[in-house]
Amino acid sequence: MIHVLIERHIGTDLESTYEAMARSTLQGAYQAAGFINGETFYDMNNHRHHYVLSKWRTLSDWQRWFHSDQRREMIGQLSAVLDGPEKITLLEN
Repeated sequence: MIHVLIERHIGTDLESTYEAMARSTLQGAYQAAGFINGETFYDMNNHRHHYVLSKWRTLSDWQRWFHSDQRREMIGQLSAVLDGPEKITLLEN
């Protein structure tokens, strides 16, 4: 089992737009093979700094989702509200 931490910085005044788009992206992941669960967080001191923490059965499951056309399309749309590229960290325990 692995965890994936995605860090995103949201553009000024785009938080509500981001939230709607991020929910849609997470709902897409829920349908992906190997997805276990996911949560979203934001920095209490900077509401434009968001995190997504998801749990996957295997690294291969995550990679399949990461490279899927569905995720690429969603991230392409989401990037319009981001203030820079997302940072992805893979974790295991």
